[in-house]
Amino acid sequence: MGYSYRDAGVDIQAGNDVVERIKPAVARTLRPEVLGGLGGFGGLFKLDLQKYPDPVLVSGTDGVGTKLRLAFQMNRHDTIGQDAVAMCVNDILVQGAEPLFFLDYLAVGKVEPERVAEVVGGIARACETSGCALIGGETAEMPGFYAENEYDIAGFSVGVVNRDRLIDGSNIQAGDVLIGLPSTGLHSNGYSLVRKLFEGYSLEEVLPELGEPLGDTLLRPTRIYVKTILPLLAGGTIKGMVHITGGGLTENIPRVLPSGLGVQIDLSAWKRPAIFDLLQRLGEVDWSEMYRTFNMGIGFVLIVSAEDEKSLRQQLADMGETSYVIGRVLAGEGVSY
Repeated sequence: MGYSYRDAGVDIQAGNDVVERIKPAVARTLRPEVLGGLGGFGGLFKLDLQKYPDPVLVSGTDGVGTKLRLAFQMNRHDTIGQDAVAMCVNDILVQGAEPLFFLDYLAVGKVEPERVAEVVGGIARACETSGCALIGGETAEMPGFYAENEYDIAGFSVGVVNRDRLIDGSNIQAGDVLIGLPSTGLHSNGYSLVRKLFEGYSLEEVLPELGEPLGDTLLRPTRIYVKTILPLLAGGTIKGMVHITGGGLTENIPRVLPSGLGVQIDLSAWKRPAIFDLLQRLGEVDWSEMYRTFNMGIGFVLIVSAEDEKSLRQQLADMGETSYVIGRVLAGEGVSY
């Protein structure tokens, strides 16, 4: 009897089992605009042109990076999908876009249906949180390419905003205020440095500074800001927004500033989560390097005029959201602390 694809390490039936396992989770993410279900060659989405008569589509793509290594070490795979979704939907949110749908790409050495369902289940829950539909994806079984029990994950999201509501930072001016929203910790950036600094530590160890197992802190998923931000956009007062990812506050904030403007950040405006001070101490990392590598406790920034700051923060407070005035826009360039 000749060889089969399964003999080469690819189990088609295991892939089919995954699809059946994830169907209920995917179904919970569907929006009325989604046409069809899982199994097609492409995901179908009918744009609501009454809600968006002059639509601009905004897309973003990202992965999770070396944070995945911690998921492998802890054999915990139910939250890593949120990182993949959050990194995409938060990025497109910056331009005022409502996330519409998300697709994932999961590459594995061997399809283990239970593990894959955990990962995709996390993706689906994050899609529910951000209000976007999981309309498709790919699980690629690649024997011999990935080490046993390892995988990589990436995805992309598409959103929409009416052209007259597009937020591009072009009307930001000196005197405007930066309002920061807290992160849940490290989110998904800087993990190559994080892993280096914690070499030799057990992920089960409860460090006094953290008050919980180290692995719990390091694997905490990226926060999704969509449902906090979308209600604020109707007022038209937000001039610019920033998702604080790789590059930290130092590199990301200037991306939305018009030429000739910079910002002054007030580091006393918020309390850094303990993990950042711990990392700085362990590696004797220069503070300037910390602020250009990590989010330092601020995951998302809104830029508004000084006269709109109080009312916007009140809206946030009414939603139960903590916010901080973390700085101001000045004539100049870059970020100063």
